[in-house]
Amino acid sequence: MSEKGSYVVGVDVGGTNTDSVLVDVSKTGSAAIVSSHKAATTSNVTLSVRETLKVLLAKSPVDRKQVSAIAIGTTHFINAIIERDSSRVEAVAVLRLASYNFSAGTPPFVDWPLGLKNIIHGYSAIISGGCNIDGSLIAEIDEAVVRAQAETIKAKGLKNIVIVGIGSPTDGQYHQEQRVRDILRESFGAEVNIICSRDVAGNGLLARENASILNASILNFARRAVRSFVAAMSHVGLQCPLYLTSNTGHLLTFSEAMQFPIRIFSSGATNSIRGAAFLVGSQIGQSGCVVVDIGGTTTDVGYLLQNGYPRLAKSYTDLAGVKVNLEMPSVESVGLGGGSIVHLSGDQQKVLIGPDSVGHDLSTRALCFGGSELTTTDIIVASGEVAIGTKPVSIPGSIIVKTKDRMKKMLEACIDRSKSSPDPCTVILVGGGSILCPKELQGVEKIILPEHAEVANAIGAAMAKISGSAEMIVQGSDIQGGIAKVKSQAIQDAVLKGGNPTSVTVLNEEVVGVPYVQDQTRIKVEVALPADHEKVREEMSQLAGMAFNNNVAELFEETKTHEVSPNGNDSALDKKIDFGTYWPRVTENGIWVLSEIDLRFLSVGCYILGVGGGGSPYAVYLQLKQLLAEGETLTIMSCDDLKDNDQIPTVAGVGSPAVSIERPGGDGIIHAVKMLSEELNTKFTQLMTAEIGGGNGLQPLICGSSKYYNLPTVDGDLMGRAYPGFENVSTYVMSDSINALLPVTLCSGTGQRVLVPANQADETAPGRMIRDACVAMGSACGAAGVPLSGKQMRTMGIPNTHSLAWRLGRVVCRAQQSASLSTIPEAIIEECGGDQTARRLFQGKIRSVESALTTTAHNLGKVTIESLSEGEMEGDADKAGDWTEVVIPFMNENLAVVGKDAKGEETVLATVPDLIFLLDVSTGENIGVQEYRYGLKVTVMIMAPHPIWTTKRGLEVGGPSAFNLPYEYSSTLRYTKPRSVIEEFRPKDQT
Repeated sequence: MSEKGSYVVGVDVGGTNTDSVLVDVSKTGSAAIVSSHKAATTSNVTLSVRETLKVLLAKSPVDRKQVSAIAIGTTHFINAIIERDSSRVEAVAVLRLASYNFSAGTPPFVDWPLGLKNIIHGYSAIISGGCNIDGSLIAEIDEAVVRAQAETIKAKGLKNIVIVGIGSPTDGQYHQEQRVRDILRESFGAEVNIICSRDVAGNGLLARENASILNASILNFARRAVRSFVAAMSHVGLQCPLYLTSNTGHLLTFSEAMQFPIRIFSSGATNSIRGAAFLVGSQIGQSGCVVVDIGGTTTDVGYLLQNGYPRLAKSYTDLAGVKVNLEMPSVESVGLGGGSIVHLSGDQQKVLIGPDSVGHDLSTRALCFGGSELTTTDIIVASGEVAIGTKPVSIPGSIIVKTKDRMKKMLEACIDRSKSSPDPCTVILVGGGSILCPKELQGVEKIILPEHAEVANAIGAAMAKISGSAEMIVQGSDIQGGIAKVKSQAIQDAVLKGGNPTSVTVLNEEVVGVPYVQDQTRIKVEVALPADHEKVREEMSQLAGMAFNNNVAELFEETKTHEVSPNGNDSALDKKIDFGTYWPRVTENGIWVLSEIDLRFLSVGCYILGVGGGGSPYAVYLQLKQLLAEGETLTIMSCDDLKDNDQIPTVAGVGSPAVSIERPGGDGIIHAVKMLSEELNTKFTQLMTAEIGGGNGLQPLICGSSKYYNLPTVDGDLMGRAYPGFENVSTYVMSDSINALLPVTLCSGTGQRVLVPANQADETAPGRMIRDACVAMGSACGAAGVPLSGKQMRTMGIPNTHSLAWRLGRVVCRAQQSASLSTIPEAIIEECGGDQTARRLFQGKIRSVESALTTTAHNLGKVTIESLSEGEMEGDADKAGDWTEVVIPFMNENLAVVGKDAKGEETVLATVPDLIFLLDVSTGENIGVQEYRYGLKVTVMIMAPHPIWTTKRGLEVGGPSAFNLPYEYSSTLRYTKPRSVIEEFRPKDQT
């Protein structure tokens, strides 16, 4: 008999079933499982929890007093958001601490779906505050302003407040969010929920803000739900601490769960992975393995690391149409489950599976139970592999073979996307639908089906631990001392949450240099500790009393009020405008007046022309959308319409992408243009971008808008792509000195200004001065460069690059709208002028990525892409050619493509200055180097550069030797001048 208090109950509430398990934590593996139960999930999940606990404990001989804790994983909270249920989701006030100059262009809720925004956006304001990425101060808190904001919020009757400060994750000195919270608390007392964003998520202002807002919007609902769980426990005689499981596989105490319910949103998949780890123990292996969880409706596949935790996603996550940066498991899902409906074509020659499912109605709707729906379970029953149901099932053998083959391919594709390398992997199979998995899978060395696999998710909940984390920037070279200090802080964080420090598991140590800054290192440490249940027992007893001071019937009551936007969807993009027939607005005098659709096309196309670098245009795109929403005008004009004496400065954002995502929507460029105008005593007539690729391609549209300078942006740039260096521009190619690019003005947007003057004797000095100034301004700033005349722009600039970006983006958006993604490469080739101008080189799957950040903040590395098997190819053409793989080195941007044949012989297929870009097969859109990861299917394409780059001087500045590549440039591509959107769509003279 196990000692008293060694039992833990785990519950996982899924969309189809609610699973529960009683675990003896003094044992390991399947021997630890005392009892389990699987029940259908009801619309009121609290009732599901109560009923599954009742049956589970009735099955077990264990006295309820010996249960030391219960851990529950649920999708209940995210469902309230997805369903836009205004009875559970409340309005939120947002106070953003930021220099107005840094983020006014992207205010709170800027990228939200309109229906959800209508429910949650109660009030928002930007007030003084914020810190730089290195922790230094941007602006002080104004306490009087904070108190005035409190009165405004109070007058609106709002009960949920989010405080989000620029740079708050690295604010280790000023504690601005906490100070504002304390001031607000003086005004509101304990009646209002106040959330600091740094407690919710990490770097990335808009995504952290979004996560904090979603969290605040369901706080009161979460508290009701947690209290109802306590009531359910009491109904079945459990008087122990309650925990909820988090997205990362850890325990949240009841008080933490009520404060941060967003951390529970994706706990189901994590629980399955953690449960699989517990059941197989040492069989995980040094390199980890893949967990395949087949449920009633979907199959979720994730990678289990050697430490027993899931691999987390590295990119932002979309929750109900809102972009957030929560730590979430990296999970691939496919609509394949035990209840998935099998669809047959009219002649039964083709089989499709799902995504619709009979779910937990399998026992009444499937053929094997006397129902009328053909499900995947029926296929397995008819094949004779399992005996399930009450009725015999007779299905033609050809249908069985085709359906099983389809299920096999669906599983193999999902597993392959989840693997960390091309080597055969071990699969741990869990979930109630595990009968669908064949005994052998391509790319899988071994399949393990552990005992109790059907309730692995509940087991994962039961075995979770308390987590802690800490982060700081260390000055100097004592990195190990810094790691020890941060680790100690992480352990203390876990202890404060209820962890027992006698056993510490270090989950992650992240040590990276601060971009552009010497001798500064950012260190982050995450740990896991076993829970000390006695620490929370007393507080839990108080909560139980609170639960029963309320009407128990009300706690179990569930009401839903769904919000439907009175104005339809979010924007013009959602109003089903046909992208194929869309006609941009160009005036008779040749001014292209941009719409939201034009912005979408331009942003997609600019990212393609970023050729792997340039940074995502997303934040700039949001700022431009906001300007249109405010009634401002954005315009573009043709190089051909410029006057000889026009004065056109080049503008760009300079600095680290890590800073730009923390300081979006700033007006540093606006100030830089003003400073340059004053320095030169010149009135500018148009604006232009230095590089069309990436976010900078859209930057001049902001300061050229009617809100600021009301100047058109010239349809052209100085690169025709993105390049990593200040000097990689056409004006430098056509000049004898770097002074042709000077003067340059740099502005932070908050008063810091730097002039890089002309007449520099050292060709490398301007680059160093720009980098030093950028660091002093928080590693990001706006820049404006010496203006070109209209005549110079026509002779030295690269024309119609905005037109090219628009056309590339239109190709992608059209294909997305018509669900014809496989046609994108050929459509791009045609749009660019044929296969003499652009080509598809290769289609394959990323096999490996090597990457490092240099001291100059350049992302340096290479990506290897292997050819696909015939069954993996998209479309009907051979897109691999003679190459088994290609290797692409990059320095922010892709620099070359080297093909390898079956004999291992290498051939250089393309180099800079050719434009080399990778398109995601699943979306058709560009992939930046920061997004490269194993398993991603991509199409490698190349495009001819402007002829200026193929001259001798052009190759010296932007060819292989400029990046220390041991290759000679050789290309059969021929440049075709992009067709001007303005000339094509300008109204013709009807006379």
